[in-house]
Amino acid sequence: MALRLARRRSAIQTAKAVSAHEPGPHRNHMKRNELRAIGPDPLRPDARLRWRDHFTLSENVLHVPGMHREHDGLRIAHLSDIHVGQATSAVRIRRAVAEVNARTPDLVFLTGDYVTHSPKPLPRVIELLSGFTSPVFVVMGNHDHWVDVNYLRTGFERLGYTVLQNEHRVVPMRGAPLTVLGIDDGRTHRDDVETTFRGAPESGTRLVLTHAPPTVDKLPPNGNLVQFSGHTHGGQFVVRGLTEAIFRRAGQPYIQGHYHVRGNQLYVNMGLGFGFGGPYLRRGTYPEVAFFTLRHVETSSVQA
Repeated sequence: MALRLARRRSAIQTAKAVSAHEPGPHRNHMKRNELRAIGPDPLRPDARLRWRDHFTLSENVLHVPGMHREHDGLRIAHLSDIHVGQATSAVRIRRAVAEVNARTPDLVFLTGDYVTHSPKPLPRVIELLSGFTSPVFVVMGNHDHWVDVNYLRTGFERLGYTVLQNEHRVVPMRGAPLTVLGIDDGRTHRDDVETTFRGAPESGTRLVLTHAPPTVDKLPPNGNLVQFSGHTHGGQFVVRGLTEAIFRRAGQPYIQGHYHVRGNQLYVNMGLGFGFGGPYLRRGTYPEVAFFTLRHVETSSVQA
């Protein structure tokens, strides 16, 4: 894990530092997830933006056993932990929305913590996260519940986004049903997996959105589910060995990236907010916008 403070480095240097990260002890070693590239922020050198306006792009291929063949090649964009307010550059957020739209994913997932402690940024959340041109699915995080979750749900729904709090939706995608299961925040003990899955298809393409990564331990085992989460900020301030130990003691063994857990998959986003000029420093982690391409895998071909 890179240990130098990420401060005023070029976007290309940032990308190289992220690419050099070694896998942690809980990471996937089964080669069922391919990290195709972690690229620099789509910043042109002559744009002369402030360092706090940068973010990092990750491109991932997820091999999903049992999903519908029609969904092979499906593209997903994932943003999390945006923390609108003084901790996160508004320019960074709007540039992230623009970059997602430019790549035209089939779906956009937002996995919580749109504010931090103050209710003042609430109107700005809806303003800054408006304008996605692909279908958007939203779940809430612990900070959203602590501030005003009802305001955020109403605002997102006014934008036409689908907000899920222990609910699921079955949507037609490329001629086959795709199930999105949105589990409410586990950090505030509002996650209800049983209610979320009640009446949902038991096979096919099933994607889970929830803020806190440990909810993956509550999912039905061996379900070929893919969970998208955030919450950890990739560890925020990483000192190898120490950070992992602290997170494990706090009940957060999944810190960043891709994992296999009990026959399901998990991706933990490092979060778009904080760091790079804000009051909450990052070390060894970077603001992230993650993209995924889903690939069909025959269930019988998956190794135990």
